[in-house]
Amino acid sequence: MARKQFDLIVFDWDGTLMDSTSTIVKCIQAAARDLALPVPRDEMAAHVIGLGLHEAMQAVLPDIDPAFYPRMVERYRYHFLSRDHEISLFPGVHDMLEDLSQNGYFLAVATGKSRVGLNRAMNDVKVLSLFDATRCADETFSKPHPAMLQELTRELGQDMRRTVMIGDTTHDLLMANNAGAAGIAVEYGAHPVDQLTACKPMFSARTVAELHQWLSEHA
Repeated sequence: MARKQFDLIVFDWDGTLMDSTSTIVKCIQAAARDLALPVPRDEMAAHVIGLGLHEAMQAVLPDIDPAFYPRMVERYRYHFLSRDHEISLFPGVHDMLEDLSQNGYFLAVATGKSRVGLNRAMNDVKVLSLFDATRCADETFSKPHPAMLQELTRELGQDMRRTVMIGDTTHDLLMANNAGAAGIAVEYGAHPVDQLTACKPMFSARTVAELHQWLSEHA
């Protein structure tokens, strides 16, 4: 398959490849409950998915004493670690990644997860060998800063104009816009479709199958 537009395909992790949105929401809410803080509504907790963990806690509870943020992070990690074995890839993701890898694309991940968390998750679902590079929020600037994409393209010797970022949040799509990369939205994750559309992605996929088909025909 001749590559038409892109050489490097960068994926967000949670809510894009991994079916983890509802678990993350519940863990944020449980952390707030543990500390007797206001419990954020589902949509508010979902909105901060994709940010680095500290940035996410500041965004989801902006009006609390800043001394609580490290404790929120610690309680969130406690709850997530107790549940992460229950989380799996969205159906069709593994086949899509194998197909893209076999067709010679460079594949990467840009995520708000920590390095330890991403490595553990990738090992658990056996996709580590399919990716050429990964970047985590505890290694560089959080989305929507363009640093993750800038660092990945540099590391792999790729051109930003032939790079596409795929994600389920406005944080992903704004990072792509800020970096000068193309952006593709997936509509089955954390952010509402109208917010994704406002970021002007080049394509918006309703399912993994639809994303796989579009990449096969157009990427």
